[in-house]
Amino acid sequence: MPSPFSTRRQFLRQLGGGAGSLALASSWPHFLIPRRKEKLGVALVGLGSYSRSMLGPALKETSRAYLAGVVTGDPSGKGRRWAAEYGFPKKNIYDYDGFDAIADNPDIDIVYIVLPNSLHAPYTIRALAAGKHVICEKPLALTAAEGREMVAAARRAGKQLATGYRLHYDPFHQDMMRLGQEKVFGEVTLIEASLCYRYEHGADSWKMQQVMGGGPLLNLGVYPIQGVRYTKGAEPIRVQARAHTQNSAYVEVPETVHWEMEFADGSLAHCSASAAGYIDRLYAAATGGYFELTPSFNYTGQAGRSSQGPIVYEHVFQQVLQIDDFARCVQENLPSRVPGEEGLRDLLVLDAIQASIKKGQAVEVTAL
Repeated sequence: MPSPFSTRRQFLRQLGGGAGSLALASSWPHFLIPRRKEKLGVALVGLGSYSRSMLGPALKETSRAYLAGVVTGDPSGKGRRWAAEYGFPKKNIYDYDGFDAIADNPDIDIVYIVLPNSLHAPYTIRALAAGKHVICEKPLALTAAEGREMVAAARRAGKQLATGYRLHYDPFHQDMMRLGQEKVFGEVTLIEASLCYRYEHGADSWKMQQVMGGGPLLNLGVYPIQGVRYTKGAEPIRVQARAHTQNSAYVEVPETVHWEMEFADGSLAHCSASAAGYIDRLYAAATGGYFELTPSFNYTGQAGRSSQGPIVYEHVFQQVLQIDDFARCVQENLPSRVPGEEGLRDLLVLDAIQASIKKGQAVEVTAL
């Protein structure tokens, strides 16, 4: 059996890109060659905790992008504070009513949607119609039908749409992809993937409201689905799920969801998303060994192990790598590693999970 680490540099190099941009004919006059921005301007739409703690700081470190503007419900307060900290002009502060005017702002090339889940689709479609490239946080939308509309809108606009899947840029998760997809330990036969942590919100929080896309399944469940899919390197064909609630604060959305994903080769994945306790794990059993990350899905702190020993990498600022890679794809007209279609594939699984809960039986996953 080959060492699990013998070819990982090659695998990570492939994941990191390396496809060159199309070369302009050397005979073209210099003045006809379009100038490319060295750094693309990003506007954050929504200035909640993720923007404050991760995306804003990441945009101070990116080499291909910078924070050029914000969209907020508090332009005169929060918006001006962000402008002062990040050095963009006040004209690049927008409220939600004036969002569409972003079309006329050449400073902004990329719009990053960081809103409650129910607003992902409408604001993504509006940003694309405004002629901007878009990164939309996960889940891409509430349903696969919405996701298809978003992908179609990107194609109509001729702009790139990416899903905010930061873990595709994390070396620990890249190695899980390699170990599973290259069958380093043989065929993957069973995966366990869970993301659960205790959190409580008031009844007025969008994370407790079904119509807003609240609840652990949409907010946490996309991580196990992603982890299983890219470790296995295949799409599930069937799911069976059930929901459970102990905490009476959860009225509109279940507190815990368990589901099983079945693949065409008969392999299975057991998954959970819950606010009832703490689990953060991605574990794969194969015919010749195992490999796992525990913790797995956090912003940092991943720890890996396999049947041949520890999986060790330096921890990275995932969001810096994610944003820089998307900016590179825009600059060089290359496909994103995590396009809207990747988010749509997860929505197809999420739709099947919710249908299985309602029907009390296994449900086929619709193909892309």
